[in-house]
Amino acid sequence: MLFVSLFKWWYGEGWRQRAVAINGRLEGVVDYFSIDLLLKTLFSPFRQISAGRVDGPIGEQLRAFADKMVSRVIGGIVRSIILVTGLVTIALTVIASLLLLIAWAIVPALPLLGIILAVIGWTPV
Repeated sequence: MLFVSLFKWWYGEGWRQRAVAINGRLEGVVDYFSIDLLLKTLFSPFRQISAGRVDGPIGEQLRAFADKMVSRVIGGIVRSIILVTGLVTIALTVIASLLLLIAWAIVPALPLLGIILAVIGWTPV
């Protein structure tokens, strides 16, 4: 009766709890990198305090324009690096999560596999 209860929990509630934990971890990673926000603001000025309109002589306006362009290029580079890093991290998290769910399904069969291998005489080298 104990084994039946264990298997019932393992493949029922236990698997559901594992899936909920994995979903929470994946949502946390997606939220941490904010891919949608990075895409929306890809070429926005990067940490520029005075990104507003500049009135004055043409020299000041050109300097402000150049500052904004440099800030946008830096913002694009930094956000692109974070975007690629985030996508790779999300992909690795998904792969690791799938492997964890597969391992969760296989673990109860490992003692039986060990007994079978012991009976046929297989030993690790």
